[in-house]
Amino acid sequence: MTTTSATAAGQLLTAELLERFRCRAAGYDAANSFFTEDFDDLAAGGYLRILADVRPGASGGLTRAARAQRLLASAAPATALGTNMHLVWTAVAGLLADRGDTSLEFVLDDVARGEVFAFGVSEPGNDAVLFDSLTRVERTPDGGYGYTGTKVFTSLSPVWTRLGVFGKLEGRDGAEDSILHAFVPRGTPGVETLADWNPLGMRATQSNTTRLTDVRVPAAAVFRRLPVGPNADLLVFGIFAAFETLIAAVYLGIADRALELAAQSLLRRRSHTAGRPLADDPVLRNLLAGAAMRRTSADAELENVIRNLDAGDEAGPAWFPRLVTLKTHAVDAAVEATGVALHVGGGSGFSGDSEVVRLHRDALAGQFHPSTVESARSTVATSLLGPPSS
Repeated sequence: MTTTSATAAGQLLTAELLERFRCRAAGYDAANSFFTEDFDDLAAGGYLRILADVRPGASGGLTRAARAQRLLASAAPATALGTNMHLVWTAVAGLLADRGDTSLEFVLDDVARGEVFAFGVSEPGNDAVLFDSLTRVERTPDGGYGYTGTKVFTSLSPVWTRLGVFGKLEGRDGAEDSILHAFVPRGTPGVETLADWNPLGMRATQSNTTRLTDVRVPAAAVFRRLPVGPNADLLVFGIFAAFETLIAAVYLGIADRALELAAQSLLRRRSHTAGRPLADDPVLRNLLAGAAMRRTSADAELENVIRNLDAGDEAGPAWFPRLVTLKTHAVDAAVEATGVALHVGGGSGFSGDSEVVRLHRDALAGQFHPSTVESARSTVATSLLGPPSS
């Protein structure tokens, strides 16, 4: 990040706080436990309200939040990624409001009162993501709805108080099927959190599976009803824009820290045979520079996207290839940077409790967030060629 970016983010995250997060990260990872102390510190300092206090728009709320998330991820990637899921909902609410849609204003009000939001969207086997659902929605006798299905990657499982879910309601009498979006309060009967989170990286997010069994939602709690399949609704734009942008910020934070550690290793280590610091080795210098250039390129993409979003640029179809490309490039930058840091750090850096090893495992998680590389390339290809003919 630039000095200006770091200063703005530092107003939310002090050096002392970041160091506490960094010191705790290894323990959370080793124990596969939630970042409880980090979460408490962030909540107490008002960090969870950053997009309610300074919204996306002319005030630059999304820019501020993305820079802060990048800084947080450089210290504790899993803490940043888990927190991201709450911040995405607040970003969506702000992006919509900035474009004249106040349907999610209540999210910002709830966040100001201390509610914690999470995503119950991803489903095993559903590669259509927002455009279809394997969760079944049934009408209930009281005029509400019942949701039954399985959600995976439910980050913040131990602490969320409002879970955003969606499911498919079959149309009646020839009407088309619909996707219904709603929020479910914690403690609602039929919501079960499975203790099944044991991944390779990003372990502290505790993104457990959530099972929904006839979870009753009143009709008034359904905040969006959309057709099945791709559509241009502002909610779809808002979720894509907020998710891809803040995800990119997290993975660029990982790249920032990895490059810092790689440079430290090269400056510290010496070649016994050549009798010089490894920082003078042209091959290793070239390797580090290549990773830094990829990070710099993704950094420019991120800064451009968050400025345009805060400027209120129209939510048109041209956004989607930009957003998926940004996310893909940011994850690629993190994977390359952590790989280089492993390479130049020497054998001691291959230890299971090494920070670089943990960062590399965390970086690999990026390929599983929407949009995947395959999906992103399909989006870009469609923007250039139109949809496939068959």
